Amino acid sequence: MNLDLFIAKRLIGKNEYRFSRPVLRIAITAIALSVSVMLLSLSIIKGFQNEIRDKVIGLSSHIQVTDFSDSNSYESTLLANSDSLKQLLINIEGITHIQSYATKAGILKTKDEIQGVVLKGVNKDFNPKFLESKLIAGKIPSYGKGEKSNSIVLSNTIAKQLNLELEDDIQMYFIQQPVRVRKFSIAGIYETGIAEYDNMLVIGDIKHIQKLNKWTNEDVGALEIQIENFEDLELMTQLVYSKIGYSLNAKNVIDSNPQLFDWLDLQNLNIKVILILMLLVGAINMVTALFILILEQTPLIGTLKSLGSSNWTIRKIFLYHSAYLISKGLLYGNIIGISLALIQKKFQLISLNPETYYMSFIPIDLNWLNFLALNIGTLLICLAILIVPSYLISRINPVSAIRFE
Repeated sequence: MNLDLFIAKRLIGKNEYRFSRPVLRIAITAIALSVSVMLLSLSIIKGFQNEIRDKVIGLSSHIQVTDFSDSNSYESTLLANSDSLKQLLINIEGITHIQSYATKAGILKTKDEIQGVVLKGVNKDFNPKFLESKLIAGKIPSYGKGEKSNSIVLSNTIAKQLNLELEDDIQMYFIQQPVRVRKFSIAGIYETGIAEYDNMLVIGDIKHIQKLNKWTNEDVGALEIQIENFEDLELMTQLVYSKIGYSLNAKNVIDSNPQLFDWLDLQNLNIKVILILMLLVGAINMVTALFILILEQTPLIGTLKSLGSSNWTIRKIFLYHSAYLISKGLLYGNIIGISLALIQKKFQLISLNPETYYMSFIPIDLNWLNFLALNIGTLLICLAILIVPSYLISRINPVSAIRFE
């Protein structure tokens, strides 16, 4: 049997420490608190990033194909050969869905209020899954199938500003020559928490925009492309761009919302700062505990040296002991951190201001691979740091150590 591991186990099972017991408990507590804070921070920040990213992608897709003349205008221009373009792009590996749409600026008007909006006309290929998950009332009509639908879906923000409710009728004015008016009925009310969309986006039938723009029933303004893996976004954008020809533009969701995604990327810096600070707290407490253990077991060190044990063998005894203490702290920290994360995920106890944070509660992302990597990394980093102070053992004189009290 490995001698250093055997002695370490005997020391761990020995419950006769005098003054080191409180220090060891403090060290274990520090590790537990550090790990729980790291787990919660990682879960919250990753959950925050994923929630906002999914909302923006759900509303605008991963990649948009438009005419170059569109720029950032709310008025779509005609996208030529959209059917053949869809057939070309859908065969690209990694693309999961393509849907067509068109946009047109308008003004919603009631007796007392007006509100500028953007009507997003969707077609029969529209995937309503995301919008259905954000509905707070009503339903998503079937667009582009059969007769032109006069039903629209608008945000809770717009509904409150105009004092509208489900099934109310509302007039929308389109500023063109001459001014056109359309009467719509509210079929659904959604809420995403993203003010840039909630303040203006109205979902309706693309046939209204086709008629207003004097397009045919097959004409559309742009394509939205969903891809399988967000990590491949830049690569897929370049691939789509190379396929669509020089007259069209392919722009991904990051290009369309640079400030928002820069802000989300900045959260990664917060994760790094928190992890480093918490690791330092745990490591400093473990270094203190190691020094106390060495001091308390000085006679044992002297005895082992006098029997011919090498310095490295004795150092490994204390490193094994430290690994046990760190593992104990990791266990407690995981229990605390994961329990709190699960409680927040299920009951959403801690709320947020949606106008500031784009959501009404703290989101949680339970990624078990991240948790495993965090635990293994914490254990290895703390042990690596402890190798240096364990060098103190090589400076201990056997004769003095045996006489030490």
